[in-house]
Amino acid sequence: MSSPSIYPIVPYRDLRGALTFLCDAFGFSSHLMVEDSAGVIQHAELVLDGGVIMPTGDDNPSAMWLCVRVDDLDAHYARAVEAGACIVEELHDTPYGSRDYSALDPAGHRWTFTTYNPYAPSSGG
Repeated sequence: MSSPSIYPIVPYRDLRGALTFLCDAFGFSSHLMVEDSAGVIQHAELVLDGGVIMPTGDDNPSAMWLCVRVDDLDAHYARAVEAGACIVEELHDTPYGSRDYSALDPAGHRWTFTTYNPYAPSSGG
């Protein structure tokens, strides 16, 4: 498997809280976290199914919208609901052959989780 070539940087006011939420609700795992001597997170990387994001601390974060393909969307949705994610678009089938849902994280970033694979031979996922 080749490494991804795009690494979204996602800003949060409460970086440590966001890292916990992203792992608990959306199934990310910590790949790297670098803290300074005062315990302030200087760099963080989370992984999910070969993809990498870099959440960062920011006193004035702007909202982003990310789309993430997952293999078992129904189980992923159940996990997010169980962790208290704010679901803004329920599970649904799309006209282009995938299945999606969308949720907000604590900073208001919208995350769409989908079965869609843009690299699949046919549309959908």
